[in-house]
Amino acid sequence: MPKPNPWPKPDTRSLNAFYGDPAKGEVAPQLVKLDVRGIGLRYDGKPVSSINVHRKCAESLGHVLEEVSKLAPTHSWVLQQYAGVYNHRPMRGGTRWSLHAYGAAIDLAPGTNGLHTHWPTRSTMPLEVMECFAAEGWLSLGATISRDAMHAQASQ
Repeated sequence: MPKPNPWPKPDTRSLNAFYGDPAKGEVAPQLVKLDVRGIGLRYDGKPVSSINVHRKCAESLGHVLEEVSKLAPTHSWVLQQYAGVYNHRPMRGGTRWSLHAYGAAIDLAPGTNGLHTHWPTRSTMPLEVMECFAAEGWLSLGATISRDAMHAQASQ
């Protein structure tokens, strides 16, 4: 059963009130290093030991990644294609801050689950992985907007 969604709405005002304003440098001091050793996260083929994530969603993301790791060996390939959490940048093709700039989004397996790849017809993101995110109240964009299945975010 999913937990009630504790995350803010995805508009700038709500995100800034909850996570801090990236433009004012309020997010970076709230980032924590989440220990992911033993989960199987890999970046460019190399093991990842920690990731920078906003303190308010770090524990939740840790639970999600642990649950995804339990889906191994069937879906372990998703964790082996980690593509990042915190990135101080605007949304692709836009001017609003990305959820990555808040340290509240993660990308997994971008090669076959990209921004314009339709889920479920062309994208390869397993439904079971998206369900792990949903159980913690995270939005998986593949399930929410039928594309960009690599992306999950801690927002409503």
